[in-house]
Amino acid sequence: MEPNQRKLIITVIVAFVLLLILWQTSTIKLKSGEAGVLYKQFGQGTVTDSHFSEGFHFIAPWNDMFVYNVRNQERQEVMEALSKNGLTIRMEMSIRFRPVISEVGTIHQTLGLNYTEVVVLPEVRSAARQIIGRYDPEELYSTKRDFIQDEIYNSVKERLAEKNIYLDAILIRGIELPANIKTAIEQKLKQEQESQEYEFRIQKESKEAERKRIEAQGIKDFQDIVSEGISDKLLRWKGIEATLDLAKSPNSKVVVIGQGDDGLPLILGGNN
Repeated sequence: MEPNQRKLIITVIVAFVLLLILWQTSTIKLKSGEAGVLYKQFGQGTVTDSHFSEGFHFIAPWNDMFVYNVRNQERQEVMEALSKNGLTIRMEMSIRFRPVISEVGTIHQTLGLNYTEVVVLPEVRSAARQIIGRYDPEELYSTKRDFIQDEIYNSVKERLAEKNIYLDAILIRGIELPANIKTAIEQKLKQEQESQEYEFRIQKESKEAERKRIEAQGIKDFQDIVSEGISDKLLRWKGIEATLDLAKSPNSKVVVIGQGDDGLPLILGGNN
């Protein structure tokens, strides 16, 4: 191989390698759910007023691109806090959040890629400990759980919004109390439930007794009204009507009017 050919081949190889390096350092591919923040080595540094969206992009080889996940993210957090009476409460939470996409440049400049550990988790822990400290273990375990969850969410949401992070939800997945406290609370709740059930039965029986009293009073009132409307003359007349009906029977022979007690008709004889 002639020297000129050898030089040409070496030149082509070097050019190809340089082009490959330039291609790798100058092209960025952002996947779905990602946003890019540009850092200019010889310019303004971190670009905070714009960002790169999904797709294929070219940048100067001396600049850097930092990629952020702008989808909803979830972190599981297990922490301990003190209740109002000083007992240690173990709580498991789910935290859903995402960076505000239009502010990823500012987030990168002020917080960095590890903003979750720098600000999200510390803010959640701080708010949770502060709010849990206002309640007794029984309230945490039963009646106030959803309310406490909303309190933590509202408190953290405002703090993260100031740092350009959107908080989607905070969910309390579980609260663990000391075994003896948990047993005492469960026993108390059971007794309260039994007491409520007993009160319900008493109310039910009381209503049934009231219903029977009203029914009996109604019957008595009816009897009083009927007895007031029945006179001796009416009874005699009804007796006469009944006797005359009996007289029409083929078994009756003689009807003597006015010979019975109280002047009622008297029937004598009959056919067998």
